[in-house]
Amino acid sequence: MSVEYTLEPEKWVERYADALFGYAFTRINRQDIAEDLVQDTFFSALKAKDTFQFNSSEKTWLIAILKRKIIDHYRKKSTQNELNVFDKDTKDGFMNHFFETEGRTDHWTDINAPKEWGKDFETKVESDEFYNILKNCLGKLPEKWAAVFTLKNMEDLESEEICKELQIAPSNYWVIMHRAKLQLRECLEINWFDK
Repeated sequence: MSVEYTLEPEKWVERYADALFGYAFTRINRQDIAEDLVQDTFFSALKAKDTFQFNSSEKTWLIAILKRKIIDHYRKKSTQNELNVFDKDTKDGFMNHFFETEGRTDHWTDINAPKEWGKDFETKVESDEFYNILKNCLGKLPEKWAAVFTLKNMEDLESEEICKELQIAPSNYWVIMHRAKLQLRECLEINWFDK
């Protein structure tokens, strides 16, 4: 006996809105944009419902659409001009904040050299607090940096795909990733590990 499946768009908001919003918010870190992306996801799914082939659950299908919306959001943001307060080519610029300015510039400054954080997540509360601080730190990054870091580390996209989606050169990708990691490390040290 075969079971016939049907989509139930009238129940999507009730069933999936919270999960989709949570998924989007952890990747975008802005409530208004996350809400818009979820709404766009439902609208796109409604338009494409006749093409759904039941190879996955409704929820999985909706998340796949939402992932595409998130990538599109980051692509649009990455092509906009952005003021980048950390990307200065001056003596006091971003890289010189972390690395020596005299002599060899591939050595860490004493204060910014990597060190043991000495923290371990002992409880779920601490873990939740850490992820909230991480989200806040991501929100302080320039949009393109946050996009590259999020797509690589939260969406698990390959670097080649990120370069294609955000229309950046591989060398630019690695510079952005390096700088994003440095800035996130510093933000986490200040707001989590050193508090």
